Amino acid sequence: MTSPQPREFYIQGTTLDGQPFRPSDWAERLAGAMSCFRPEGVQGGIGAFIGYSPLCVPRLINGVKCVIVNEALRGIEPMAWDFVMNFARDNRLILSEAALVSERSKAR
Repeated sequence: MTSPQPREFYIQGTTLDGQPFRPSDWAERLAGAMSCFRPEGVQGGIGAFIGYSPLCVPRLINGVKCVIVNEALRGIEPMAWDFVMNFARDNRLILSEAALVSERSKAR
């Protein structure tokens, strides 16, 4: 039996009352703060590079800044997961679970 794939959550740059969230670079800042939490662990030294963690990435979706957070972050560092989820809650941002297209088509 295989374990289920970690879920992904979208934090949208829109507040629950429909206002755009500021500052305009919030998504890059949040993802940047999570950049060291990677599935392969923190890498330092000459082989290290600057970039976002694949578990927490900023994206522009339909003209709205978002951060896509993979639930695997919780297994790597629970406090980082709590930080990201609390950021969304404290700032009253729209948070939704991503649904895979293949899962939607199976449900039909």
